[in-house]
Amino acid sequence: MTKVRVLSYNLHSLRDDRRALASIVREIAPDVAILQEAPRRFRWRQKSADLARDFDLVVGGGGLPSLGNLILTNLRVRTVENWNVRYPLTPGRHMRGAAFVRCRIGRSTFVAVGSHLSTDANERPHQAALLKKYLDEVAEPVVFGGDLNENSGGAAWRMLADGLADTAGDDERHTFPCTAPRDRIDAVFADPRIRVLQYDVVDTAQAHAASDHFPVVVDLEID
Repeated sequence: MTKVRVLSYNLHSLRDDRRALASIVREIAPDVAILQEAPRRFRWRQKSADLARDFDLVVGGGGLPSLGNLILTNLRVRTVENWNVRYPLTPGRHMRGAAFVRCRIGRSTFVAVGSHLSTDANERPHQAALLKKYLDEVAEPVVFGGDLNENSGGAAWRMLADGLADTAGDDERHTFPCTAPRDRIDAVFADPRIRVLQYDVVDTAQAHAASDHFPVVVDLEID
């Protein structure tokens, strides 16, 4: 059995307190950090590497090719392979995508996936359907972290939850916005072959300073 700590976190394009952000991620000490709104434009490789260094992690995959979805790991995790997908562009909307990283810890292999779905209610289910297709093509256990831009019960949420476990269980703590939390739009889903040991939404003074989303942290156990 292998225990893995996974963080899913929307970084708000690094517009907030960078020192607080680095401190909170280092304190969480994830094995895998699935990040949304990470560097995706000019000098994105260097900015992603700098971010990873601030977090005491290394770059596993994502960035510009996945349009701002970045997956970082600690040195306990071996990155076996990474790839990215992009959803079709709706005129007038932002292009979005997803990052995939095949990870190995000891004898356990799993695929970490990150995505940030559209704010548009008509576009979002189409992106979720494509993402679900890509997730279903992965043979290994999947851990998906993302900003779904809708609450549990929405069409995209239900689609992605089909066949996966919402690691929150009955815990409906809100994740957004930090100033007046009213929505649970950030989530981690896990393959049923993975056991969920603990789920947490980090609501601290540092979290309020670091981003407009709270970090979601999950401890998992993989065969």
